[in-house]
Amino acid sequence: MTKPVILTGDRTTGPLHIGHFAGSLRNRLRFQDSHEQFLLLADTQALTDNAHDPDKVRRSVIEVALDYLAIGIDPAKTTICLQSGLPALAELSMLYLNFVTVSRLERNPTIKDEIRARGFGRDIPAGFLCYPAAQAGDITAFKATVVPVGEDQTALIEQTNEIVRRINATAGKTILPEAQAVIPQFGRLPGVDGKAKMSKSSGNAIALSASPEAISAAVKAMFTDPTHLRIEDPGQVEGNVVFACLDAFDEDPATLEEMKAQYQRGGLGDGRIKRRLDDILQALIGPIRTRRAELAEDHAYVLDVIRSGTEKARSRTEVTKREVVEGLGLFVL
Repeated sequence: MTKPVILTGDRTTGPLHIGHFAGSLRNRLRFQDSHEQFLLLADTQALTDNAHDPDKVRRSVIEVALDYLAIGIDPAKTTICLQSGLPALAELSMLYLNFVTVSRLERNPTIKDEIRARGFGRDIPAGFLCYPAAQAGDITAFKATVVPVGEDQTALIEQTNEIVRRINATAGKTILPEAQAVIPQFGRLPGVDGKAKMSKSSGNAIALSASPEAISAAVKAMFTDPTHLRIEDPGQVEGNVVFACLDAFDEDPATLEEMKAQYQRGGLGDGRIKRRLDDILQALIGPIRTRRAELAEDHAYVLDVIRSGTEKARSRTEVTKREVVEGLGLFVL
């Protein structure tokens, strides 16, 4: 039987962190056995708000690829490919921009929120505003029917499907499939400081390559409950970053629930829950860090994985582009 096609990936803006692992990476390990999975190193997308520092985007291609391989992504099962090495994606995006209006792009709630968060005002990079069409190009080029996204990004998948329906209607036949958004069990982790989501750019994340000392320091600094001043004081679990991380990574839910109940009624200190989380993260990140360091010594292998995956993806996406061009009745050489 043909496996369903799944497309996912990450912007190449720096090494990945435990928030990525909780929200997407460990699911990708499972998907690579049940789906035909393509993992996109989204360097072109990273430029939409990093055009001032393209060198960071270039360097991060290897960093993200190392993280993929270090957690156990198998290039024999999952195709790791470079977005800028797939011209069909950009060509499809340009075609799709003729099937969507500026006002529709501006109304996309995901884009509106990101514009507000970045403080663009009206100085919005055109590439950023047009991201929904670019994502539609990415998804449809692989004919992906499954796209894992955060709950705040489902509007992007719906806009992709709007474009798909317009393309198919114009062609008078079904060329492209619609995609289904899959929401991970765990959403985005809060940052260490508790002020925002865990993010590379905000400096409030724990990298998958973090040293033992860096992990311990980050856990000790984690936001808990500012009103929980003494061990005997009742504490709040909601909004507590330590418990949010324990929810994501603790493999003993029964004990965790007991700890939550004790914390809420009083009698459990922040030090104890932080020590538990520190032990869990050390055990999780240690093997990843070791494997990553080994892979970093074999630069040629990592480049070969990216090149061979991109060549495979290029063949796949060029076929789709030709089908769309022919379906729309455009001139084909």
